[in-house]
Amino acid sequence: MTHPQDPIAGGSARRALQVETHGLDVIADAERRGTPRSLFWPWFGANVSVLGIGYGAFALGFGISFRQAFAAGLLGIAVSFLLCGFVAVAGKRGSAPTMVLSRAAYGVRGNRLPSVVSWMLTVGWETVLTALATMATATVLRGLGWGGGTETKVVALMVVAALTVVGGVMGFDLIMRLQTWITLVTGILTIVYIALVADHVHWSAVDALPAGSAQQFIGALVFMMTGFGLGWVNAAADYSRYLPRGSSSRGVIGWTAFGASLAPLVLFLFGLLLAGSSGRLSKAIAADPIGALTTLLPTWFLVPFAVVAVLGLVGGAVLDIYSSGLALLSAGLRVPRYLAALFDGVLMTAGAVYIVFFADDFLGQFTGFLTTLGVPIAAWAGVMLADLSLRRRDYDEGDLFRPHGRYGDVPPLPLLLTLAATAVGWGLVTNTAASWLTWQGYLLGPFGLGGRNGAWAYANLGVLAALVLAFAGTLLLGRGRVRSQEAQAPGPALDEGVPRP
Repeated sequence: MTHPQDPIAGGSARRALQVETHGLDVIADAERRGTPRSLFWPWFGANVSVLGIGYGAFALGFGISFRQAFAAGLLGIAVSFLLCGFVAVAGKRGSAPTMVLSRAAYGVRGNRLPSVVSWMLTVGWETVLTALATMATATVLRGLGWGGGTETKVVALMVVAALTVVGGVMGFDLIMRLQTWITLVTGILTIVYIALVADHVHWSAVDALPAGSAQQFIGALVFMMTGFGLGWVNAAADYSRYLPRGSSSRGVIGWTAFGASLAPLVLFLFGLLLAGSSGRLSKAIAADPIGALTTLLPTWFLVPFAVVAVLGLVGGAVLDIYSSGLALLSAGLRVPRYLAALFDGVLMTAGAVYIVFFADDFLGQFTGFLTTLGVPIAAWAGVMLADLSLRRRDYDEGDLFRPHGRYGDVPPLPLLLTLAATAVGWGLVTNTAASWLTWQGYLLGPFGLGGRNGAWAYANLGVLAALVLAFAGTLLLGRGRVRSQEAQAPGPALDEGVPRP
């Protein structure tokens, strides 16, 4: 968020950097600055990663044509980030992190269940991004003849992890400044990368790709949704909470969705053209998404490319570690925010070590991770979006922290809806590439969809089903609860001894 004294906002001096002390608490009006336009920087910076090019190969892996893949990517990216924009509105209406605002729907302690899922998803994403940044660095150094073996990977991992953890621990101010520079540097260098490798695009080969079935198209669409917006929706209000209450809701939605989707759409389109031009490159990307892209570059641009790759991935990982720390606090851990972020950094590093040094199938594990956690997050998003659409007033910020307040402690309806939608969703997805997830897909046979080996096995309908079921169920059954909440008189102010569980 830009502040009046920031150069970006037109001032002449920045305020001194310091560790953010805010955790789950509500942001005071005096600290809420900026405009919806300032949301562009963190969201663009977090999604300008060259991993977006790799998604072109991932989409074509579903066996569809270029036009089908482009349509799936366009819809998946735009729609999923639009959902982030809607959730971001809750931030400026409630001044608290996303997983605290979720208490209005789930209750103060009932919200701990989706908070744990949110924490797992964000830790998983930051782990994947850190591992990819490490592998990209090692690949570039190997191409330059400067190593690339185990020692290089260890050093690269230490540097990437340190950058990510420092950003997460320092918090909001440093993140916003980092994302602005990451946006500018990676944006410019990515354009140079596209110009350098554009001659590897062969339209005749791309245009000759055969079309796939409707099921394959839906599978690619859902994968794009889970890989982009649904991977961020549980953190979408963590930055808009610093905006003034009177900020335009349309502006919050528009700048969030635009900033987040602009770079992925461009990178995805170029990735489709590259992967569609070479089946060999497409397979290489599945094994090492970033490293495979370096094989197309002249030696002199390998170092700038490493900067693009690492900064883009770190930009996403920093936002993830910040939000994962907040989700962990919302799940019930009673420590300062910076310690929660530090703890997540340790887990992130351990997970990245496994991916970099021991895992031998990145795409299979990655797909399994996205679809498995994508189902309960989609169910949470359905409940959250429906609950938000039913509300006509801002949140009562004190009651977000009071189990005996208007939002309740453990209301059964949203939890049952989430569990039911998740159970249905997991029954309609498959993850055969990940052996520990082969139990999924148990409803494909009973629902007449051909079982785990049928035409619908890889459509991943479960993510869409969980989102729709939870959204529709909350709209139909939750209206009376929301009206009752909003009819109550305002609760005590936050400075009157309100506990923060």
